[in-house]
Amino acid sequence: MLKQTTTGLIVVDVQGKLARIVDNSATVIANIQKLILGCQALGLPILWLEQNPDKLGSTIEEISSLLEPQPCISKYTFDACKENAFTAAVQTEAVDTWLVCGIEAHICVYQTVLGLQSFGQQVQLVTDCIAARTSANKDLAVAKLSAHGVPMTGLEMCLYELVEDCRAAEFKAILKLIK
Repeated sequence: MLKQTTTGLIVVDVQGKLARIVDNSATVIANIQKLILGCQALGLPILWLEQNPDKLGSTIEEISSLLEPQPCISKYTFDACKENAFTAAVQTEAVDTWLVCGIEAHICVYQTVLGLQSFGQQVQLVTDCIAARTSANKDLAVAKLSAHGVPMTGLEMCLYELVEDCRAAEFKAILKLIK
């Protein structure tokens, strides 16, 4: 079970034109927004990444506006764990479990999740908050990560698991996001 005190969120590469052309992009972007807002309501640490932003563009406004002024971590490797700034940020946070969302599922999300696992972190893939240009590539990423023992979760499932109790102060904020 996810615990509010030991869980964080990593948002991978929701940027530029690519964010608009992935399969089911409007729904995925809306789900990632809800996930970010839910994690913020719960007080979870959030790290966000951009792949080669000079070439691919910045994080889309709908997402960056929720995450600023926290700095974005730029990367050039597909596995963010190969970037010192990212691994330092992961080590700075007092969590051992990371929810991961973003694009593209079969490239940067996939490699970063495996990198986090090899780095000794627990990871849960938020499957309705990831995308690729084709649904086949998303499905492939989910299947391969599942075969590597990565637990799968969904937007509602992880937020309700984290809030834990309908009497919690954060419950109403979470409920508003999901309705």
